[in-house]
Amino acid sequence: MQTKAAILWEVNKPWAVEDIELDDPKEGEVMVKLAASGLCHSDEHLVTGDLPFELPIIGGHEGAGVVTKVGPGVSWLEEGDHVVFGFIPSCGRCPSCSTGHQNLCDLGAIMAAGLQASDMTSRHHAANGDDLKLMCMLGTFAHDTVVNEASCIKIEKDVPLDRACLLGCGVVTGWGSSVYAAEVQPGDVVAVVGVGGIGANAIQGAKLAGAKQIWAIDPVESKREKAMEFGATHTAASMEEAVEPIGAASWGTMANKVVMTMGVGSGELLASALALTAKRGRVVVTNIHPAMEMSANVSLLDLTLMEKQVVGSIFGSGNPRADIPKLLGLYREGQLDLDGLVTKEYTLDDVNDGYDDMRSGKNIRGVMVYS
Repeated sequence: MQTKAAILWEVNKPWAVEDIELDDPKEGEVMVKLAASGLCHSDEHLVTGDLPFELPIIGGHEGAGVVTKVGPGVSWLEEGDHVVFGFIPSCGRCPSCSTGHQNLCDLGAIMAAGLQASDMTSRHHAANGDDLKLMCMLGTFAHDTVVNEASCIKIEKDVPLDRACLLGCGVVTGWGSSVYAAEVQPGDVVAVVGVGGIGANAIQGAKLAGAKQIWAIDPVESKREKAMEFGATHTAASMEEAVEPIGAASWGTMANKVVMTMGVGSGELLASALALTAKRGRVVVTNIHPAMEMSANVSLLDLTLMEKQVVGSIFGSGNPRADIPKLLGLYREGQLDLDGLVTKEYTLDDVNDGYDDMRSGKNIRGVMVYS
């Protein structure tokens, strides 16, 4: 069939919205008509080259839609089912999945290839005949896509898909960074560095976990103001600016947990994060760093003498098949704000406008809604 998609043909070039040819799903695959896709910063890393995936590629890894075709061998999904995509597939059988770490599924090892997990070929083809890769094997910057069943989480049909799509990456990643990776406890002091789509949800996670102080650190004033709506109790424009007030407000103990959720991580800033961190405190590195960055600025003596910890987290250290329905339940009960995350809605043709707004700091999260 023919459909439309946003393709990145070259690094540092705009997304090109074009007609593409889409093959039927094969063994273990489904075709999905997308309802909405979040404009996540991770797709911007494709444009800048920080994530050196092979091009040309259809962007988008935060999406939700309705199953329209089911390939052979798929027994638990049928036409008409509503699904959210997990940007890391979960097979349910590998050592990571079987021990409760679906975010580290072995299928993630081939995610950067952008091809179908079943046979490492493409179902998406440009008008000139070129095979197209898929961001995270999903390609949600499109009206229709074909994905492996391992990437699908079935949800209730009454959940609005233009909000459910946010669970495919930013919400679980941010919320889990606080709840699972940082292990925020009641009474903790928490600092969240970067208030975008992930940071806003790290704030919500810290609040639900019982933090007594939540410091939202971001240079953009409007984002600091918005952070207070998600549960932040204090704000600062930079980590350096936050050191003294966090020290005063915590009676000198500093932040028990620091969650790094900036748009682009920098190893040079790790020392600043550790300066905010209490004895036996933990820094969670969630934000993506450039692929070739191999060094960090850190006082190793401080790390040893104060028993501080630095941990990484992908997908919020969560389990998408359990956590996406769980968080949608919290949304239903009014304990998780998804509506407030969406600053502006766009069409597929507006994809470049959406990223312009993200770069200028206007959006917590932009969402493309497809008719």
